[in-house]
Amino acid sequence: MTATLTNSEIELFPVTVTQKAIDMALAALAETGGEDGEYLRISVKGGGCAGFQYSLNFVDQIDSADIQIDLQGLCVVVDIFTANLIEGTVIDYQETLQGAGFKFENPNAKRTCGCGSSFSG
Repeated sequence: MTATLTNSEIELFPVTVTQKAIDMALAALAETGGEDGEYLRISVKGGGCAGFQYSLNFVDQIDSADIQIDLQGLCVVVDIFTANLIEGTVIDYQETLQGAGFKFENPNAKRTCGCGSSFSG
């Protein structure tokens, strides 16, 4: 069941997920039948060529401290550490000649790598 969110609830979530990204994540969830989990976890891990690396994974468990939001039936979760590093980020899905995938536009990134999947905070 999808809850209707107020503008203030949406504004409190640390990232914006575009409609195209929501559609692609929902399609991936439908394709896997939820085998990996039904929550889309946005996280940041140490590594990558710039210091931190973005990660999107379906998971079946979340922590009580996670921040979560339901976006048209897509339950998106983020932990507090990640939320602090990516607050204000826009996640989009783009298709280009080089390939297709999720793109992170992070206003907090001091430096990004050419591949677009890592940054320094």
